[in-house]
Amino acid sequence: MGRMRFVFPAAIAVCALFAILTVIAMRFYPGGTFAEPGLTAYSFWHNFFSDLGRSQSYSGASMAIPRSLFTGALILVGCAFIPYFIALPPLFTKRRAAYVLSIIGTIAGIVSAISYIGIALTPWDLMLPLHKAFVYAAFIAFVIVGCCYTPAIFLNTDYPRGYFVLMLVFTLMLFGYLYLLFFGPSYRTPSGLVIQAAGQKIIVYAEIIAMGVFSLGSMKAARA
Repeated sequence: MGRMRFVFPAAIAVCALFAILTVIAMRFYPGGTFAEPGLTAYSFWHNFFSDLGRSQSYSGASMAIPRSLFTGALILVGCAFIPYFIALPPLFTKRRAAYVLSIIGTIAGIVSAISYIGIALTPWDLMLPLHKAFVYAAFIAFVIVGCCYTPAIFLNTDYPRGYFVLMLVFTLMLFGYLYLLFFGPSYRTPSGLVIQAAGQKIIVYAEIIAMGVFSLGSMKAARA
């Protein structure tokens, strides 16, 4: 366990770096949305995260900078989360139920991490079916992570109750986003585009914040 403790601060750093890199990518995005290809800047309300990873912008402008930043950010998150989830189960060995839940949650977490890498490597304007499959896999797997680690944290006295509340709230948000993803309004309608695009960014940044804070809790639990 001692040799794995470095993965917790590394996960915190990668979460912060993801936020920084994606914001910079938005700054360099040349513009354009599904509904309005002629726009000249990234729109929080009308652009998806995946627009940053397109091979070509809607207006035909170069995507070299935003795509490189977006792809790098997602790959970093995927590569950091794999060892992070592998390092978690040893923190839950005091209670058998918590340990079993952590194993299941870790398997789902690794699936989600690999899916993030898959999202990065499949531009949605070139490989839409595969890209969507990775998106669905990433979020569904993370719901399983939340469903497993929420009770596991509750059973683990090394984690303060605040981390349990955090994971519970985040898991409920994930369920809400899955409903939006599968049953919400179509992004092909004006109002649906705003709801889907804004909802996606809210849940992605909520996930990064939650994982950063949870990584801090894991680091403290590892020292206990």
